[in-house]
Amino acid sequence: MNDIILPEWPVPPRVRALMTTRTTTEAELRAALPAEPVWLRQVHGTAIVEIPSREVDVQADAAITRARNTVCAIKVADCMPVLLADEAGTVVGAAHAGWRGLAAGVLEATIREMRVPGKSLMAWLGPAIGPRVYEVGDEVRAAFIRRDYAASAAFSPTRPGHWLLDLYAVARQRLQTQGIERIFGGGWCTYSEPARFFSYRRDGATGRMAAFIWLA
Repeated sequence: MNDIILPEWPVPPRVRALMTTRTTTEAELRAALPAEPVWLRQVHGTAIVEIPSREVDVQADAAITRARNTVCAIKVADCMPVLLADEAGTVVGAAHAGWRGLAAGVLEATIREMRVPGKSLMAWLGPAIGPRVYEVGDEVRAAFIRRDYAASAAFSPTRPGHWLLDLYAVARQRLQTQGIERIFGGGWCTYSEPARFFSYRRDGATGRMAAFIWLA
């Protein structure tokens, strides 16, 4: 089904996940989810919330849960949604990983909150703007290199002061440094597939896709 993306990764049966496209209908989504998702007020930061939470209108860029039928949700339109699950099916998480969040360590922060060894985790990288079109400035490259010089391999020079950034490559590198070797997904380009995905870089004001993960 082109309207909904189902991650292909070897998680336990009780781990459920999906991602919408720009053509997903509300009826399709309601039929697929076990409960109303927990939406975050995303700010491109590194705050993590464990749900259920007593807070209302939570400002965070990642959520984890150990509770049954509690749906973590991330909204994107070029930034990368990263879904995480442990091999025992006891905890899942979802992170909003644009360049600011990746540079600041949102994936590392999410993994810490899950409180399981990285070698026990699997990750799925959802649709994001692709490395052939995502041009950024020197300041973005500098932000990544300040944290880890190995990130420089994800940048390709274009015109003076500008670089093409491979978000997928940076995410894989950051996950691997946390001990996660089972990494799936990646390879889409939201900017280059206008019939299927929203893209803020391409369209400016636009809609959002959403990635969801929960424990059945």
